[in-house]
Amino acid sequence: MSNVTLEDAQVARTEAAQPATTPKKKAKAAQARKPAKGPHRGKKAAAKTARKAATKPAAAQTNKKAQVMALMRRPKGATLAEIIAATGWQKHTVRGFVSILGKKGGAKIESSKNSSGERAYKIAK
Repeated sequence: MSNVTLEDAQVARTEAAQPATTPKKKAKAAQARKPAKGPHRGKKAAAKTARKAATKPAAAQTNKKAQVMALMRRPKGATLAEIIAATGWQKHTVRGFVSILGKKGGAKIESSKNSSGERAYKIAK
């Protein structure tokens, strides 16, 4: 017969069933229980996504401010509806942007109504 008693076997079983006690072991145990899913995939996946975004061609990375300013530099300027269609902004956002562009952007903005009653914005030269 072996020298292992019933008490020794129970102690061994309870020690194996106890959770990890050090912080590193707890973290590893938590990672083993919860596989990474969805948008929260971890640092490596986030870095890979950031690299993909950084490698896009410069032509595809235009900003809305540049789009609006290009529209407003045209000889007739741009109407509120044209700017909304180009950017997807709401009316109050376009008006606020034009106001800030005139005050802080250093551009001289001319605002006028055309014959149909639409507001048109133009960057004066």
